[in-house]
Amino acid sequence: MELRGKVAIVTGASRGVGAALSVALAKEGCSVACAARSTAGAPQRTPGTLDDTVARVREAGAEAIAVPTNLAVEDEVVAMVARTAEHFGGVDILVNNAAITFVGGLDQPLKRHDLTMEVNYRAPLIAIREAYPWMEKRGGGAIINVSSRAALEPLPDMIAYGTSKLALEHLTLDAARELHPKGIAVNCFRIDIPVASEGFVANTPGADRSGWEPSEVPAEGMLWMLRQPPSYTGRRESMYHLREREGIMPSRAQGQRSGSVPPTEVFDGLWEQSVSVMRDA
Repeated sequence: MELRGKVAIVTGASRGVGAALSVALAKEGCSVACAARSTAGAPQRTPGTLDDTVARVREAGAEAIAVPTNLAVEDEVVAMVARTAEHFGGVDILVNNAAITFVGGLDQPLKRHDLTMEVNYRAPLIAIREAYPWMEKRGGGAIINVSSRAALEPLPDMIAYGTSKLALEHLTLDAARELHPKGIAVNCFRIDIPVASEGFVANTPGADRSGWEPSEVPAEGMLWMLRQPPSYTGRRESMYHLREREGIMPSRAQGQRSGSVPPTEVFDGLWEQSVSVMRDA
């Protein structure tokens, strides 16, 4: 796909990987609709707002709009896509990046379990449903669902989060099959290398982050996926293995741990620390 001139929606764009990808898309010549809950007028506890990201996108020379969206509310997800299409005249790219996490196992309150599924799985489903007709009108498009190592491995006290990410990966396969005849590629980008997003940093105080990658590194991998032809669809790519196979996303980590050694033990240890912090919060 030629990215210049395309219109992209990025959820979770107020910080972290979503913000980095929004700026990277802008540098490629895309117009970007930045969606999240955190705004200058209604900030969240974790640093970063849509206003910050929109300013960065415009500084990169692209047009951007902030679309404040509570992804747990169906009507707001529908409105997110409609407002983007109305403002820019269509939609070419959708990146379902936003996610929430609560600690809990089988005894987790269903309210928290259901909210996790609404944001991490149902919202991407609705966004895809609403966006693909606009993509079809423009001759095709590309969708990326952002997953996690938790989709493949049962991490302690992450039952709802892991289930939601596994469901998202399955959604990727079904949507890819259904939308391929329309020229729309649907792929999954699974983050399985420690990334220093604001949320992960906040949940792992005191951790050694010398081997963590900045959010710009996974953004580079997603740009690579978006550039591929429509035949590249239904893929569930591991960030680590995509780097090894394609020679992309060179490490920007300060330490020597990233890149050559599979990050399984490092990543799992950080998850356990993150869960401990959230449990005590």
